[in-house]
Amino acid sequence: MASIMTNAAALTALQSLNATNKSLEETQGRISTGYRVAQASDNAAYWSIATTMRSDNKANSVVQDALGLGAGKVDTAYTAMNGAIDAVEKIKDKVLLAKTSSPEDRAKIQSEIATYQAQLVDSVSGSSYAGANLLQTDSAATVTKLTVISSYNRDSTGKVTTGSIDIAYANIRLIDTNATPTGVLDKNGTASTKSILNIDVTNLTGVTGTSESQQFDNLLTDVEKALGLMADAAAELGAAKSRIDTQKSFLSNLSDAIDKGVGQLVDADMNKESTRLQALQVQQQLGIQALSIANSNSQSILSLFKNG
Repeated sequence: MASIMTNAAALTALQSLNATNKSLEETQGRISTGYRVAQASDNAAYWSIATTMRSDNKANSVVQDALGLGAGKVDTAYTAMNGAIDAVEKIKDKVLLAKTSSPEDRAKIQSEIATYQAQLVDSVSGSSYAGANLLQTDSAATVTKLTVISSYNRDSTGKVTTGSIDIAYANIRLIDTNATPTGVLDKNGTASTKSILNIDVTNLTGVTGTSESQQFDNLLTDVEKALGLMADAAAELGAAKSRIDTQKSFLSNLSDAIDKGVGQLVDADMNKESTRLQALQVQQQLGIQALSIANSNSQSILSLFKNG
């Protein structure tokens, strides 16, 4: 039926063109943003999951930064600790050498020992990173350990917990800034009553009635004890360093896995969208042409009257 009131063909062509334009707009949006789910209206479930996963990944990024800062502190302390152990071993060798040396030679040996003692103080005092010195701390301070955040965990109920790597200052303290020092290097020995930093082979003092030979043995006993404590401290720092490095690597891999997971949910397939764009552009052109043809049908009704 030919009607001048209702052009059914034009209406159908217009609806088809509108649908094509809507799909074209959607595809162009995906290509321009790179997302097939850019907002909640695109797919509420996927958008919600992706938003939560992105939030967790941001938290993991903060943890990685904290681990990086902690790694710097621990690496610095570990390097300084190993240097301190070398210096104390040299002091031990000089004390042993002084035991059977003449007074004149002991003065020369003491000069070398003093150099190593100064080296110890300088290396420990200079082992700071970001304002923190793990080897030189105050035994009376309220903060008793280094805490490095190592993980961020959120369960299905939304409850958050964090993991940490802790190093007790008391286990690695070489020099104590407290008035009554308890550091490995500055506290008095149990055998010789001398600390590593005040050993003097030219002026031995010890328990009354103790022979000179025994006093040297007492010095060596305390040096060996200090070396043992320093070895334990180096082992603790080394273990913490290994844990931090392992956790940093794990978080890096986890972050990549989360990014991939989010991408699978919300990223647009650019090959697919590009092909779809070209098809829709052709459909749009055909739709415009179809609408033009449908509109021209109304003009053909006039010809009926002209012919009459």
